[in-house]
Amino acid sequence: RQAAQTMADGVFDALDEDLQPRVQLLAVPAIDNATGLASLLGSDTSEYDPSTFSDVHTRCQHLHDRGSWILTERTEQTPEEPVRRRYEGYVLRLAVQEILDEHDKVHLTRASFAGWPVLINDYHVVPVLQLNRKTVRRHPTLRPDRFYTNGRPVIPSLIQAAIIRFHEECAKSLSEPEPGAGLLVRPRETDELVRAAGTLFMQTPAQDLGISKAEAKLYATLNTISSLRYEGMEGVGKMMLAARHHPNLEEVFALTCPTPLSDYRAVRKLLEMTTPDVSLLADGENVYALGRQIGHYDASREDLFVISFVTHYAWEFQHAGKVLMRTHYGQPSLARARLNRSSFRKELRRTFDLTNPEKVERLWEVAAEASRQKHGTLLVITTEALAEADRLKLQCTLIEPVPLTPLITRLVTAIDGAVLLDPESYCYSIGVILDGTATGRGNSTRGARYNSAIRYVQSSPYPCMAIVVSEDGLVDVLTKESLEEE
Repeated sequence: RQAAQTMADGVFDALDEDLQPRVQLLAVPAIDNATGLASLLGSDTSEYDPSTFSDVHTRCQHLHDRGSWILTERTEQTPEEPVRRRYEGYVLRLAVQEILDEHDKVHLTRASFAGWPVLINDYHVVPVLQLNRKTVRRHPTLRPDRFYTNGRPVIPSLIQAAIIRFHEECAKSLSEPEPGAGLLVRPRETDELVRAAGTLFMQTPAQDLGISKAEAKLYATLNTISSLRYEGMEGVGKMMLAARHHPNLEEVFALTCPTPLSDYRAVRKLLEMTTPDVSLLADGENVYALGRQIGHYDASREDLFVISFVTHYAWEFQHAGKVLMRTHYGQPSLARARLNRSSFRKELRRTFDLTNPEKVERLWEVAAEASRQKHGTLLVITTEALAEADRLKLQCTLIEPVPLTPLITRLVTAIDGAVLLDPESYCYSIGVILDGTATGRGNSTRGARYNSAIRYVQSSPYPCMAIVVSEDGLVDVLTKESLEEE
C-alpha cells in the first residue's frame, strides 16, 4: 500500500497537486472462503468501515443475474479457467465500485475508483484510489460511461486515463511473488506513467473517428509533428480531426492525394498554410484538406476535435472550445490554471515566512498578471531586492521603487529581462540580466530564462523566489527548497 501511495502521489501530483490521492487496499474473501470478512490492509486510518463491504458477494450475484455489462466473447481457443477468473474479477470490481459510489454520495469530498482484483490466498485484493472530488470535476471531460462496440470503455479524460494506468501497475505489483516485499517490484517512473496515460487518452478521438489502427500512434504522431521546424520556424496552427464531409466543416480547398499523418515533414509543411481561422482537416489517418469550422457544433456528438500546435514541441487537445490535455516536449498535462494559488502561498510562507493575507494577495495578483504575459517573463522576489538592484545596476534598468499592481506588472513584463521586487511587492529594477553560478540542476530542454533563474536562485545568499513564465504557457515557481526536493 505504501508503494502504491508513493506511485499515486507522483502521478497525480504531476497532473494537479489538488487531486490529493489516497490509496486503500481492500481484501474481499473469495466466494469459497465463507468464514472470511472484508478488511482494509496496511492502513491505520480509513474512512471506510469493513462492514461497508459485507454484502459485496450479494451484489456480485445481482450483477451476474442482471448481466448488464459487456465482456469480450470467449473463443474456442480461449481456455475456460482464465475467462472464468476474469469474469469473476470484473463482476467483483463492479460490485465494489457500486459500494464506493454510494459511500461517496454521502461523503462528498472524495471520488473513489476500484482497481482490478488480484487473488492472494483466499482473498481478492482490490486497490482503491481516492481523489479530491471537487478537483476532478474542475477539469473538462468528454462524456463518461461510454463503451465501444468491442466492450472497451471510452476514456473521457487524462485523469481517467491516469487512473487506469495506475490500477494496471497495482495489478502487476500484486501479481508478483510476495507482493509488497519490495525486492522484485520495480514501478515505472512517474513521467513514463503520465505519458502512458496521454497515449491511452488519445485513443479516444481515434476510436470516435473509427480509426482503430491509429489508436496507439496518434499521440506519438502529434508529438513528432510538433517537434519539427520548417525553414527554422516552429510549428504554430491548428488541425481539426473529423470524418470527411462533417456538417460543421467547410473545405477551402482539398488535396488531390491526402497526406498521411505519418508523413511528418509533409504535414509540418502543410501547417505553414494555416491561419487563425483556416486549419488542416484530418480524419485521424490523413490530412485531406484545408478548411474552417462553420455552424453550431453539437458537442454531444464528440466527433470533431481540435489539435492546436502552440509552439515548438507543444500542442493541445481540444473539444468544443475546452482544452482536455496539453503536451509539452512529449509530456502531457492537464489544462489547469497557469499558476496554482495554494502552491504559491505555500512557497511564500516557506521561503519568506510570509503569512499576512494582504501582502500574500498583492503578490498573488502580481504573479497571476505576469503569468498571462504571452511572450514569457521572469519575476524575482528577494528580501534584498534594493541591494541586488544596486549590484546589478549595469545590467538592468533602475526605477523609482513602486508597489506593483496588475497594470504596472503588465507594463514592466513587456520587455526582456527579469523584474526585481521584494516581498512587500515593491519593484526596484526591470529588464534585469541575472547572474549566478552554473549548477547541475539546469534543464537542456528549457530556455535561457528558466536556466538563468535556477542559477540565480541557487546562488543567492538571501531568501529568494523566481517565477518563470515560458512562451508556451508553463509557469514554474523556483525556490532553493523546491529545487532541492526535485
